[in-house]
Amino acid sequence: MALITASSPHAHQAVSTPRIMALVLIATLPGVAAMTWHFGFGTLVNIAWASALALAFESLALALRRRPLKFYLGDGSALVTGVLLGIALPPAAPWWLILTGVFFAILIAKHLYGGLGYNPFNPAMVGYVVLLISYPMEMTRWAAPAAALAASPEVDASALMGPLTALKLSLEWTGPTIDAWTAATPLDLLKQNDSLLVADLWQASPQFGRWGGAGWEWANLGFLAGGLMLLALRVFSWHAPVAMLAGLALMAALFNDGGSSASGGSALFHLLSGATMLGAFFIVTDPVTSAVSNRGRLIYGATIGVLVYVIRRWGNYPDAVAFAVLLMNFAAPLLDHFTQPPIYGHPSGRAAARREKP
Repeated sequence: MALITASSPHAHQAVSTPRIMALVLIATLPGVAAMTWHFGFGTLVNIAWASALALAFESLALALRRRPLKFYLGDGSALVTGVLLGIALPPAAPWWLILTGVFFAILIAKHLYGGLGYNPFNPAMVGYVVLLISYPMEMTRWAAPAAALAASPEVDASALMGPLTALKLSLEWTGPTIDAWTAATPLDLLKQNDSLLVADLWQASPQFGRWGGAGWEWANLGFLAGGLMLLALRVFSWHAPVAMLAGLALMAALFNDGGSSASGGSALFHLLSGATMLGAFFIVTDPVTSAVSNRGRLIYGATIGVLVYVIRRWGNYPDAVAFAVLLMNFAAPLLDHFTQPPIYGHPSGRAAARREKP
C-alpha cells in the first residue's frame, strides 16, 4: 500500500500538478479574450505584470526557505495565482497596486503558511481583498466596455482600448484622464439605482447588454466555456461550481421582484455579471482551500453562492466573490469534519472518529 507523505492537492488520476495548472491557464483564455475585446488591453497588461511578480516573489520565498527553485517554480501554482489576480483586478491597474496584491498573495497568503498545499486561504483572493479594503478608489476604476465608449462620440474608443494606452495607465505615465476610461460596473449601477425601473435603467445606460453587463456577459460566458472544458477533462468535480451557481441563481430568483426600482436583478443578470463564472470555475474549485468530500463541496459551493448574492444585494460591495470565498475557506475544515466519507469497516466517518477516542 502506497504511503502518502505530501500535502494536498492529491490527484486520483495520472496527472501532475504542472499539467493541471497548465490546463487551468489554457481554460482562462476564452474569458481573457472576451475581456480584451470588450475592455481593451488592460487585462493583458495586468496579467503580464502580475505573472512576472508572482514568479519573482515565489523565487524569493523559495530562496529564503532554501527550497529548489526549478522544482517548485515548475509546478505552475505561482503563475496561476498571478494570472487569476491579474484578471480580477481592474484593467490597466497601477503597477504598484498589482505589486502589493501579488506580494500578499504569494508571500503572506501562500508561503507564510508553508507553501502550496498548506495555505488555508485562496492566495489570489487574499491579495484581491487586501487591495479592495486598502485602495477602494483604485479598485473601483473599472474600464468602460467598448459599447459604452462607442456611445460617446467625443471619445476615441480605439485609442483608449489600445495596448499603448493600457501600458501608460498602468505605469501612470502622461496619457488620457482616468475619467475617460472608467465607469461604474453594472452591478454597482443596479445597486445604487433607487428611481428607475430595471427596464428603464437598462435602456438608459450603455453599460448593460442583452442578459447582463455589456462585455461582462461575454467574459462570463468565456470563463464558463473554459470551466466546462476543465470539467470535461475531470480536473475538478462539478459539485462546488454547480452548487455555487445554483445558490446564487436561487437567491436572485427568490428576491427578484420583477423589475422595480428596488430590484436586485434577475438570476441571469447575476450569473453573467461581475466575477461569477471566474469565481465558480477557477476560484471555488481550488483543491487546497475548499472542502474535500463531494457533500462538503456541495455545501461549500452553495453557501458561497448565497453569500455572493447577500453581499451584492445588501452589503457594501457590488461584487462579493472574493469575500464569500474567504469566509468559506474559514469553514472548509469544519465542513470536512462533518462530511468526511465513511472509513472502510465503519458505518460513517463520525462513527469512526468516536471509536478512536480512548
